[in-house]
Amino acid sequence: MNSARLRLRRLTEEDAPFILQLVNEPSWLRYIGDRGVRTLEDARVYLTKGPLDMYQRLGFGLLLVERREDGAPLGLCGLIKRETLLDVDLGFAFLPEHWGKGYAREAATAVLDDGARSFGLQRVVAITSLDNQRSIQLLEKIGFHFDRTIGGPEGAQLRLFAIELPDTRD
Repeated sequence: MNSARLRLRRLTEEDAPFILQLVNEPSWLRYIGDRGVRTLEDARVYLTKGPLDMYQRLGFGLLLVERREDGAPLGLCGLIKRETLLDVDLGFAFLPEHWGKGYAREAATAVLDDGARSFGLQRVVAITSLDNQRSIQLLEKIGFHFDRTIGGPEGAQLRLFAIELPDTRD
């Protein structure tokens, strides 16, 4: 899937070096959590058991977001189905050097449009830490509204946002 400046594609095991970098960023560790990915092999296992498995089971998952002009990997954005949530969840994370350039907004909009068109999704949710102001602002800019506070892993409290999508199926 493409947008004006971005290419969003399925992850492969060859993306392990980027995953290793991204999941060990301080912002990932703070707002998403430590996934225990410390080596390239750990990153391959994370990919296999996470996004690659979800593609097989559901047809969607986190996508690698690349800049179209040079193919540089910027972050991840995609749809996730968590056992703990009834609805499909929008997930995103970008390397800090790419924050504030509109990439996350552009990628998230493309993912939501595809979710409605390709999968018939009518409602998508997103979760954030209580203090993740950047993610909260992005979600609100693209039309999400605060729904409620929910419990997360290890007793953490999370904000649940939701958006209703128009029926645009092909």
